[in-house]
Amino acid sequence: MGSDGDDIIQMDHVFKIFGPQPRGRALTLAKAGMVKNDVQAATDHVVGMTDVTFSVKRGETFVIMGLSGSGKSTAIRTVNKLHDITDGHVYVDGVDVQALEGRPLQEFRRVKMGMVFQHFALFPHRSVLDNSCYGLKVQGVDRAQRERQGLEALELVGLGSFARSYPAQLSGGMQQRVGLARALASDPDILLMDEAFSALDPLIRRQMQDEMLAIQEQLQKTILFITHDLNEALRVGDRVCIMKDGAVVQIGTPEEILTQPATGYVAEFVQDVDQGRVIKVQEVMHEAVTVDDQHTVQQTIDALGDKSGAFIVDANGRPHGLVTAADLASAEHRGESSLAAAIREDFESTTRISTLNENYASAGIGRPIAVLDDGGSLIGVLDPREMIEEMGRVEGLIDGFEREVFM
Repeated sequence: MGSDGDDIIQMDHVFKIFGPQPRGRALTLAKAGMVKNDVQAATDHVVGMTDVTFSVKRGETFVIMGLSGSGKSTAIRTVNKLHDITDGHVYVDGVDVQALEGRPLQEFRRVKMGMVFQHFALFPHRSVLDNSCYGLKVQGVDRAQRERQGLEALELVGLGSFARSYPAQLSGGMQQRVGLARALASDPDILLMDEAFSALDPLIRRQMQDEMLAIQEQLQKTILFITHDLNEALRVGDRVCIMKDGAVVQIGTPEEILTQPATGYVAEFVQDVDQGRVIKVQEVMHEAVTVDDQHTVQQTIDALGDKSGAFIVDANGRPHGLVTAADLASAEHRGESSLAAAIREDFESTTRISTLNENYASAGIGRPIAVLDDGGSLIGVLDPREMIEEMGRVEGLIDGFEREVFM
């Protein structure tokens, strides 16, 4: 398999069996398709991963999500060979990680990867700065350079002024930021984050997610992020891999996971997600109707068909007026023929990458919302009714999987 273009991490049909004879009967049964619990009952071996295949693109935040026992943490620990695998291959930037031993493995981990742990793992007797540049000290970097890099990393996470403080003087969220700074200080290509925010209170956890997203916007690292929380996965991930019983269930963008669940297991999970926070306008928008402001009311009614409104645009495609079906009907009832009698200049606008939640207030007005590109030109329309219908459709997806989930 090896490195393929933009793919920096690749798992190729990976199996991990825990037990005294991992390559014996347990592996044979797992390869034959026997599920985790049945393999354990038959062989007294635990299947950590079964035929796991995925790739992570350079600069991508790839989230592996699953409950306890799903194999998510096992997967991340094979990427830096904290776990040996039983079968398959794990490649990082074209290197077969599992083939590395001793000093080459240590060097590969130090240069290529930074790891952020769930429980901070800070040295209480070292200052915040010393903690942030500890990895550089291990690498033999001289004090002046490592402190400079450590301080830069602390500035990135907003803790530059706490460099001389000690971990006990910081809140949990601040300690986790130090852990993130330590991982960033050596400027690794890859960040491995194993349940990094799970020990934090909900508000602090969300703030750390915001912090990570802002840093990622700036640095464009490759992040392999592990979580048991689907809301967190959908919020931070470019793509999400859902695992269950050691196997991959579905891989997709947050929108795909939410709107196109592959199984009842996934559909059951997404029931509890605030869809409006994930689904983007581009998933619901459709082509806008445009009309000339010289049209008559009747011509515009004919052009509108069953749509709820049309926009008047200038020569550059920028909208400067809206006519709704309701306003047209009112103008027609009054005997008006000029379209000017029905045009309103007070219309709402949005972008294709805005979320539905960001448009709730505008949708509440009940009129079509103009979808604009970066230059302000009209590229589509968001209909409030269709937006609500899409939310209802997503909420009802579980019904199609009831048999699978509950029987």
